[in-house]
Amino acid sequence: MPNSPYPRPQLRRSEWLNLNGPWRFTFDDEYRYRTPQDVKHWPLTIEVPFAPESKRSGIHDTGFHRWCWYEREFEFRVEAATQRRERVILHFGAVDYHARVWVNGTPVAEHEGGHTPFNADITRALDPSGRQTVTVKVEDDPHDLEKPRGKQDWRLEPHSIWYPRTTGIWQTVWVERVPDAYISSIQWTPNIERWEIAMHSFIAGTERNDLRLSVMLRAGDQILAHDSYQVVSHEVNRRIGLSDPGIDDYRNELLWSPERPTLIDAEVQLLRGNEPIDSIRSYTALRSIGTQRERLMLNGRPITMRMVLDQGYWPDTLMTAPSDQALKKEVELAKAMGFNGVRKHQKIEDPRYLYWADKLGLLVWEEMPSAYRFTRKAIARMVREWMEAIERDSSHPCIVMWVPFNESWGVPDLTTVPAARDAVAALYHLTKTLDPTRLVIGNDGWESSATDVIGMHDYDGDPKHLRVRYGPEVKPQEVVDRRWTGGRILTLDGYPHRGQPICLTEFGGIAYRDPKRFREGVDWGYQSVGTLDEFGKLVTALLEVAGTTAMFSGFCYTQFADTFQEANGLLYEDRTPKIPLEEIAASVRGLPPPQSPM
Repeated sequence: MPNSPYPRPQLRRSEWLNLNGPWRFTFDDEYRYRTPQDVKHWPLTIEVPFAPESKRSGIHDTGFHRWCWYEREFEFRVEAATQRRERVILHFGAVDYHARVWVNGTPVAEHEGGHTPFNADITRALDPSGRQTVTVKVEDDPHDLEKPRGKQDWRLEPHSIWYPRTTGIWQTVWVERVPDAYISSIQWTPNIERWEIAMHSFIAGTERNDLRLSVMLRAGDQILAHDSYQVVSHEVNRRIGLSDPGIDDYRNELLWSPERPTLIDAEVQLLRGNEPIDSIRSYTALRSIGTQRERLMLNGRPITMRMVLDQGYWPDTLMTAPSDQALKKEVELAKAMGFNGVRKHQKIEDPRYLYWADKLGLLVWEEMPSAYRFTRKAIARMVREWMEAIERDSSHPCIVMWVPFNESWGVPDLTTVPAARDAVAALYHLTKTLDPTRLVIGNDGWESSATDVIGMHDYDGDPKHLRVRYGPEVKPQEVVDRRWTGGRILTLDGYPHRGQPICLTEFGGIAYRDPKRFREGVDWGYQSVGTLDEFGKLVTALLEVAGTTAMFSGFCYTQFADTFQEANGLLYEDRTPKIPLEEIAASVRGLPPPQSPM
């Protein structure tokens, strides 16, 4: 995406250099190279930010490769006279899995974690001539089950519900010039009860006593706040009080929701004396999420979350979107199908997707990609990367739920191993500590313990069975006490149902194999049908049951689009609908089916 917009939507600068595009590339299967000087031959060219396994990268090599190298030149000049008054920062959106970075042969950064960003101050490594070379070495062991890998398959060919691997750079790389003291991070936390927005900003670089931070918040043309604050020990922590409009109609206009996604724009300047030395643009929103007895509450009012499970893969580009417009289209399609939210499954999504969800109004459940072994190393890796993901995304109003674990993946013996149960409880409480403003599902699907919401998965394809299983005569405790697929239990001993909301967080999974689109092996689903008419009737019936069952505070249909061998999407892999979007939307919203034109 060489012409993509600024990749960090909540801390935007106007001057930056996009380093996406052609890079030199080589695999290093024999681990021969230790430094950039060792790499004498670059046989391949890759299109960053697309992974080498993808078609769009220009390489399309899906074999097992543990090590690979990237390199490119770029022009960036820093005058010697101003070098002490400015810094140059190199950013990586995401590199899977372990990255080492050099600029002009000087080591500048090292990062582990395939889904979270990192950066480096490269000022002292720059060549005065202005011609710079950046080199990246990546280690991504394809057989390592102790790292958070989500849906990336460890077999040579994708099987069952796992997909091709993603190695190396898969989000935008960019470089920008900042002053010697600059705004390096900003986080927003709304509180609609107090009608205020908390701001936490960190100032990196030179420590000075005469720095102030100026903040202007506005909604449309209306200025909500315009204040400045002294920078103390590199930080500014303030609660910005807004003028409460009082009347509900006015309050509702300023609250963020899927129906009215009102964003509050922020202009933030770092001042030295009265002189602006750094300026960024950001945004936030007034929004709350919580529970009240068995109901989910958005902005203090009950809401039924009508979700769709979204894998976040594209056929030619894998985990990287083909373009920013493709990310926008994903949000638009989910809303057009009547859903008010998505569960991003086993993936920390690109921030640009979250931006479009913020702007267009779509709730998001963010889920940590799983490791597939329970070891100290696996948990340590997961905790570190999960903390980075929460730090990156906690200011997005669209995110209403954090999901550290799915279906006991990575903690397979929850019923018998106390340490595994402790791991789930620990991640739940850690997440609540880092972000007490959102809901957390400790382990989605079954074997629930510490959790705000009980999420359960049921892929029975007969709508009548679901009506009987969850009908009005069935008490929640009966559902909780029941044995589930493969002998699983819904809640672990010692964690009885305490009245939390119950959501059907995976169901459906109906596969339709289009004869015109068929490729060998592309027919996986929990249940298959032979015609589009059968597909439409069964899907809409299942959605109708999920949406009208009083026991459920929300549901999540599997799934948004066909993904590699899985043919169980509401859309084909090219995002063409299998049945009319308005038919899906009517079922999702619990409305009568639209009438066909005469």
